[in-house]
Amino acid sequence: MTGTLARMPGRVALPARSRFTAALRRGLWWGVLSLTGGVERRGRLPRGGCVVVANHSSHADTAALLAALDARHTPAIGAAADYWFASPWRRRICRRLAAGFPVRRSGGGMDDLLSMADELRSGRAVVLFPEGTRGKDGELGSFHRGALVLAERAGVPVVPVGIAGTDRLLPKHGRLRSALVRVSIGDPLPSTTGPREARDAVVALHARTVAEPLRDSATRRRVASVVTSRRGVPLAFGWALAEALSWPLMPELLLAVVCVAVPGAALRMSLGALAGSLAGGLLALQLASAGVHLPAPLTTDRMRAEVRAELALEGASAVRHQPWNGIPFKVYGAEAGRAGVPALDWLTASATARGSRTLTVGLGFAAFGLLMRRHRRRYGRYLVLLGGGFTAGLSMIVVGWG
Repeated sequence: MTGTLARMPGRVALPARSRFTAALRRGLWWGVLSLTGGVERRGRLPRGGCVVVANHSSHADTAALLAALDARHTPAIGAAADYWFASPWRRRICRRLAAGFPVRRSGGGMDDLLSMADELRSGRAVVLFPEGTRGKDGELGSFHRGALVLAERAGVPVVPVGIAGTDRLLPKHGRLRSALVRVSIGDPLPSTTGPREARDAVVALHARTVAEPLRDSATRRRVASVVTSRRGVPLAFGWALAEALSWPLMPELLLAVVCVAVPGAALRMSLGALAGSLAGGLLALQLASAGVHLPAPLTTDRMRAEVRAELALEGASAVRHQPWNGIPFKVYGAEAGRAGVPALDWLTASATARGSRTLTVGLGFAAFGLLMRRHRRRYGRYLVLLGGGFTAGLSMIVVGWG
């Protein structure tokens, strides 16, 4: 092994334009996978050219590798010529978005692979799926020799890679769904490695990656257990209803906590909070019109005066200002009742105003939760920062309207 590695060519700089294009491609797929559950990488490619061999269970494997491999290697992906290069639009997609090159699966495939030898010697990484097709149920098939013949011909190492999570993200003949993708890059093997040794290395990496538990926060797990139980939506409804009457903490704070913990629950929790806000706002209007004055902590006389002026000019539609001016929703509900705003007009206007804000906030934090999925273990720190930011922002609002 030592002698083989000693003969490996030194690193040769690839054209700056190629590296820039590879960096853009990597950023694209890293961003896409971050939105669909996250991607994390263990290990790095060696210096210089190499042949990367990986398990293959999903079309998302290509995206995972392009997101995880270093752009300085300008990875090129071997793609089935009879599928990805069968039509002009597929060919353009494969070349531009996946840096693909055609490999024939019936006659001429070895020549296609060996044509990449000079690319490898210049320092490029050539990525191949030696199984030749997507596997089923996480099982790896036998490896064809083509990738190993190419590595030996070019005099570069073979790098095994294990990919986990893509079979859940985009199953074979299935639909796209959220899942964390993990890519583990192993130690380089000599160019003389045989198919069995290469397959064994990929199998071991894949198994270790699948078995490795996701690092998580105990606090996040407790929050998730509440959100996913029968108490989740009633909690959002009750919190928002109480805030519309008297409670000083807005429901968006709750959504910032729960939607990051469980992004998949964002829509139903947001709808529950919206329903609570509307019910509470309507109740606040009715109580105020009957002469009932509820406590309204962290509100000021200037807030109430501003809302009365807006209601006098615009009626129920004045509530459209609420998502932007920092005045609590309960102030609008109570002042609308004292101003005699019709309940139906109030409900219609507040549904639009509160709906746009509540759903935007809930879904926005869900997107953030997906982006940060691989950092779940830091959820406790996120709550600390969220609490500090919310306290500072609320203090500024109250002082500003004082």
